[in-house]
Amino acid sequence: MSGTKQDYIDYRILKSIELFEDAKLLALNQRWNSSVNRLYYSSFQIISALLYKNNIKADTHNGIKTQFNLHYIKPGIVSIEYGKLYSNLFAWRQESDYSDFIDFDEETVAPLINQVLEMNNFILDLTKRGTTI
Repeated sequence: MSGTKQDYIDYRILKSIELFEDAKLLALNQRWNSSVNRLYYSSFQIISALLYKNNIKADTHNGIKTQFNLHYIKPGIVSIEYGKLYSNLFAWRQESDYSDFIDFDEETVAPLINQVLEMNNFILDLTKRGTTI
């Protein structure tokens, strides 16, 4: 990786925003599985930025989820509801990518858009404030 630590964090934040916008476009076109995938990756990117900002190492998707739960959900810095949302996104992304006959619908995905936006904004605020654990 070239660049500074802040460059990496800024890159992850921008990727998160871009992926969230992609998720909204996919939802508008009723591409529900792909929208869930992009919502997951949007959250993954912003959570990765937060962990990196606080020198928490995680090399895999499961590692990111585990470290996020350990350092932010369990101590109450981030709400249990956001922890559940991220865990669900993780599972749903896995299902939609690797399982057959998984078809998300508007009823499931449409509410996720605002929930993910709220969670991502909360995580972004933590990242920008430099909240340490």
